[in-house]
Amino acid sequence: MSADNVNPSPAALDGGFDPRSDVFNRLLKNRVVLLGSDVNDDIANQICAQLLYLEGEDPNSDIWLYINSPGGSVTAGMAIYDTMQFVSCDVATVCLGLAASMGQFLLTAGAAGKRYSLPNARIMMHQPLAGLRGQAADIAIQAEQLAYTKLRMAQLISEHSGQPLEQIQKDSERDRWFTAEQAKEYGLCDSVILRRGEIV
Repeated sequence: MSADNVNPSPAALDGGFDPRSDVFNRLLKNRVVLLGSDVNDDIANQICAQLLYLEGEDPNSDIWLYINSPGGSVTAGMAIYDTMQFVSCDVATVCLGLAASMGQFLLTAGAAGKRYSLPNARIMMHQPLAGLRGQAADIAIQAEQLAYTKLRMAQLISEHSGQPLEQIQKDSERDRWFTAEQAKEYGLCDSVILRRGEIV
């Protein structure tokens, strides 16, 4: 998702049709936010802005966050996570395609009872990754921060999934793949849906 997909283009402002922007603007009017790429700072800032905007428009109506993402930056993802928890309206999450790594984390962080997956989606959980480099003292500091982040993410996944912390830590040591049904059984989502009418 680029900035063109979030901000109105000149064509849209003039009443013309720009499919790159019009689709996303129309989705936003329907309280739908799409995470359809890697999670990075730019994407996180856009999604956080959209969540805050939609809360301001109507603090009592749900926001729908659709996720098709291989994951990405932990700090960027945490900004989205914190904003999801911060806004007064429920943020329902829907996985379509793939929710891996930070994508899985955000799927699981949706409002309780409102976390969905389409039937052929795949979900992958693992521990945060980091490329440590620099002087020995700096590497030690980075390793300490990585250990903190790893523990904090495991604690939050445990909180949202209902799985014991020790189980999350064990299962996330390596890439752990789930079908949609397996993710539901594990607690990473609440329902597997085929059609919109199945949402309750």
